[in-house]
Amino acid sequence: MSNSKDKISLVTLGCAKNLVDTEMLVGGLKNNSYEIVEKPLDSDVVIVNTCGFLDKAREESVDTILDLGRLKKEGKIKKLIAMGCFTERYGDAVEDEIPEVDKVFGSEEHASVLTYLTGKEFQKNDPDFQRSLLTPNHYAYLKISEGCDRPCSFCAIPLMRGKHKSVSIENLVSQANLLAQKGIKELILIAQDSTYYGIDLYGKRTLSKLLKQLSDVEGIEWIRLHYAFPNGFPLDVLEVIKAEPKICNYIDIPIQHISDKILKSMKRGSSMKKINALLNSFRDIVPGIAIRTTLIVGYPGETDEDFELLKSWLREIKFDRLGCFTYSHEENTGAYDLVDNVPEIVKNQRLNDIMELQSQISWELNQNRVGQTFKVLIDRKRGNYYIGRTQFDSPDVDNEVLIDAKSNFLKVGEFVNAKIIDASDFDLYAEV
Repeated sequence: MSNSKDKISLVTLGCAKNLVDTEMLVGGLKNNSYEIVEKPLDSDVVIVNTCGFLDKAREESVDTILDLGRLKKEGKIKKLIAMGCFTERYGDAVEDEIPEVDKVFGSEEHASVLTYLTGKEFQKNDPDFQRSLLTPNHYAYLKISEGCDRPCSFCAIPLMRGKHKSVSIENLVSQANLLAQKGIKELILIAQDSTYYGIDLYGKRTLSKLLKQLSDVEGIEWIRLHYAFPNGFPLDVLEVIKAEPKICNYIDIPIQHISDKILKSMKRGSSMKKINALLNSFRDIVPGIAIRTTLIVGYPGETDEDFELLKSWLREIKFDRLGCFTYSHEENTGAYDLVDNVPEIVKNQRLNDIMELQSQISWELNQNRVGQTFKVLIDRKRGNYYIGRTQFDSPDVDNEVLIDAKSNFLKVGEFVNAKIIDASDFDLYAEV
């Protein structure tokens, strides 16, 4: 690295899609001889890739920018740059109210950031923007599309990420081959809406075709699908999951709610009857598939009856994995005209109730795993345990498999066969 270049650190907030954006920018910076350091205090320039998805994410983005602004004011860093979803939406306010920020960029302005730092012109598809992975060396996220065309009343993503834009199958297969050459064994497919993949490029949903072609990439052993919108889900994808051994028996499909009244107000284009039929198809066509979902509680007009219906339904469906958010009243969304009439204390209580219920369901499902043997990918070593995952679990958000490190010597990034000997609500204990 050139000693004349500034040292740069990057702070990434929010989801895996933001992480991929940061990886692209890191690749561009490294290819222009910038030194990337981990800690802001060790750097000259700090770039914050912000998240603006929900109120809590916006608060974290503002707090992070203010904290780094204080470091700049104290002379501990030279330059502060903010980019990402939050600044895409509120960039003018950031520039006006936080003068310590030198420059603000939107969510897809990687090339502009590099131009600003170097004074040279770049385009986003320049060879300079070869990803520099920030995940462990054995798994990587593959962003198959950007933006979203759905009209969901609660969601501001289209305001920050724009309309749906698929990445071509040829491009994604090329990326997958490059990742496999770097030693990546697991691809985690992400998008704002993976169900919609291909319609803009090919005139029809082509997610199943993409999955088949990615399955042919040599060196990739697991392919995992995230963020499938339930309405219009292409059922041929299930046949591919069933037929292709590389594709994990796992799907992340955000349902958000089950009350027909709430679903209609959310503009989800679905109903309890349709959702139940779809989930039954998942389990009929791919027996043993792990289904992850996301819910929103405290949406305007959500009554105690709506919430009790949601809990009753969860007891019946028994999702393998589940996340939950409290409703966030977002400007310029369809729901913003509604009265945000569920008190914050009630929203939080409902969230806690959902997660407590899911903890019980997860414990019951995990007890059924005891005595079974699974292929496990070792992610890391922590204390006296190796931490791994089965095909039914995604990194950071799902269950983990713990293997005693005192009596085993394992390599991070390798697959092992492990027998489950004990289980808690979100952890499985195993022996090789």
